[in-house]
Amino acid sequence: MKKRLLSISFLFIVLFGLASTLSGCENVTTRADTQDTWSKIKKQGTVVIGLDDSFVPMGFREKSGKLVGYDIDLARAVFKLYGVKVSFQTIDWSMNATELRNGTIDLIWNGYTKNPQREKVVAFSNTYLKNKQILVSLKKNHIKSFNDMSGKTLGVQSGSSGYESLENNPKLLKDKIAKKTPVQYDTFTNAFLDLNAGRIQGLLIDSVYANYYIKHEANSADYQETQGTFDSEDFAVGMRKGDKTMQAKINAGLKTLKANGTLAKINHKWFGDQQVEN
Repeated sequence: MKKRLLSISFLFIVLFGLASTLSGCENVTTRADTQDTWSKIKKQGTVVIGLDDSFVPMGFREKSGKLVGYDIDLARAVFKLYGVKVSFQTIDWSMNATELRNGTIDLIWNGYTKNPQREKVVAFSNTYLKNKQILVSLKKNHIKSFNDMSGKTLGVQSGSSGYESLENNPKLLKDKIAKKTPVQYDTFTNAFLDLNAGRIQGLLIDSVYANYYIKHEANSADYQETQGTFDSEDFAVGMRKGDKTMQAKINAGLKTLKANGTLAKINHKWFGDQQVEN
């Protein structure tokens, strides 16, 4: 009987300890999400930005492994105004909000679209670039409208704004495709491989990515870009709800870069003479 009582007591202690640990993790997450961390970041002199390092031209790696891109240049220019260095950390894009709220990263800055769903868990900066979702296919497949995707296979990136647009407006495209279900990819790079191989017939993708990628492909003339009727999107910087000072600093920085011509130079570097809306 005594051994049984001891066993029950030990089990209770273990369960209580586990509950306390889980509760502690939740509290840490909550604190990280509600704290204003600007003074800490300013003191340590570094801010950590999470990104998908295959998203051209926003943030991607050259063959040498060097990280480059529109958002890379813009983020560094903004934080240079405040004497803060930027550290970029590659993350699983579908887990970006979780990484942010857990404190693994300080910002999501990588062609991140502002929308009502994300605004429930993430605070956003002002818009710094406009984007839209387009359908990319091979010309040989003769897909010139969303209706031409009827019964065909569509690719989309997991956790992307394109996937959310597809789900939120099923009548525009989702209900037309094979099995009414898209093939999901971790990166657009892998999606393009399948598109070229004929495993999918269309790819729903950000226009900024598609335009840059296709322009730099040897077989660029083989692709067809189709405009749909999805709403235009706003690229903005995602941050924790508590980072009010960070939000104000980034907004002020973006305004300064637009006024002094730096933003225009970054636009031209990555988009050339293509008209972009900031």
